Amino acid sequence: MSNVLLFLSDEHNPRFSSPYGHPFIQTPNMEWLAQQGTIFENAYCPSPLCMPSRSSFMAGRWVHEIQTYSNCNVGMEEFRYPAYGQLLAEQGVHAVHVGKVDVYRPGKELGFSEMILPGDRPLPGDVNHQRKPSLAIRHGAAKRADGFGPRAKPFARDLAVVDAAVKWLLERAPQIRGPWVLAVNTVKPHFPHFVTPELWEMYPQGADLPEYGPDCVTANHPYARDLRAHFECDQFTEEQIRGLRRGYLGCVTFIDQQLGRLLDALRKIGQLEQTNVIYTSDHGEMLGKFGMWWKCSLYEDSVRIPLLAAGPDFSQGLRVKTPVSLLDLQASLFHCTEAERPSDWKGSPLQKVPVDDPERVVFAEYHGHGTRSGAFMIRQGRWKLIYYMEAPHQLFDLYEDPEELHNLSEKLPGKVAELEAELRRVCSPEKENERAHAFERAQLELIAQAKV
Repeated sequence: MSNVLLFLSDEHNPRFSSPYGHPFIQTPNMEWLAQQGTIFENAYCPSPLCMPSRSSFMAGRWVHEIQTYSNCNVGMEEFRYPAYGQLLAEQGVHAVHVGKVDVYRPGKELGFSEMILPGDRPLPGDVNHQRKPSLAIRHGAAKRADGFGPRAKPFARDLAVVDAAVKWLLERAPQIRGPWVLAVNTVKPHFPHFVTPELWEMYPQGADLPEYGPDCVTANHPYARDLRAHFECDQFTEEQIRGLRRGYLGCVTFIDQQLGRLLDALRKIGQLEQTNVIYTSDHGEMLGKFGMWWKCSLYEDSVRIPLLAAGPDFSQGLRVKTPVSLLDLQASLFHCTEAERPSDWKGSPLQKVPVDDPERVVFAEYHGHGTRSGAFMIRQGRWKLIYYMEAPHQLFDLYEDPEELHNLSEKLPGKVAELEAELRRVCSPEKENERAHAFERAQLELIAQAKV
């Protein structure tokens, strides 16, 4: 039985960190965590969007099961899914949540032992999620491309969150009898990519252009074009693209510095060796690849997440190749604290995942803004299927083609059929796609009524 410090950032593409091979980004604390513990090389979020991903993690269920499809939180008054913090607290584990919440219920209603500085999404949330009868265009979204550069105090909210977490570790953690779980949730490296002058000056070489732009075949899949149109990405200038990419590196280094502060606090109270420290994020960031920005896509840069874990329950210096999910991480919290987890919740403890299991399946889905209809992902071994409801499917061999440049679906229909069978063991894509559209229509009707 051991404690857990979970650091959950927002919108971190793992490729932009030293443990995952970035050539010059400075993330020494993530590097230390990887060296002291286990790095999961193929970790995925349940859905590449903030509220769906975080809600799935909070409730231990797939997004389509809990119907948190988008960042619109209208019509969720009856969603009473128990949160992992509530179940831990009911079993004597002191469960603390600090910072961003952004799930199906307000933070104060989730049943944690302590809820500190909760960051709830105000109603009605994102109202630009219409997909039928026509795809909503986020008019003016191109202005987001100006969100980069040095600022005097760009991290005030996140600093307050980490300050509160450090204070809790120094003052409250030594008083807790029994296991505790502390979940620290920041907003960065989520856009905008404003950073301090020091972090801006750290990365002049980061003002580069993506290696694979909007001219790639993959970039011209209908869903990719949908997302570029929705966010007006084709209006971004070269200067803006370079600035956003440079600023993002600074945002990631800022997050690494906050991880270092939390590790230092554990050292000061003498609890580092008996605490499992886990770093991850809620989804990735396209960062201009294929001309796409932010998330909302089932391509690797959007749906992949970093996952580093060190402590008494994780092996040192281990690299796990087997695909895993945020839901496996949630199961690990129960495993570390020896608490019981509902049998119908999804995921298995990371501690029990083999190093290289080519048969294990990971599932993700997307039903939010910016694409004409739903999409589902199956990852198994080297293979990845993106199953689109209103566009051609994509099959990638990620061992040979990690950048997803070559769609093999027409060449390997048998492999597509195998992975589609795995998808249908999880859900009926047709049924769940229609349920998502129906829920979206109901939300839009409620929003329209409120404006009348």
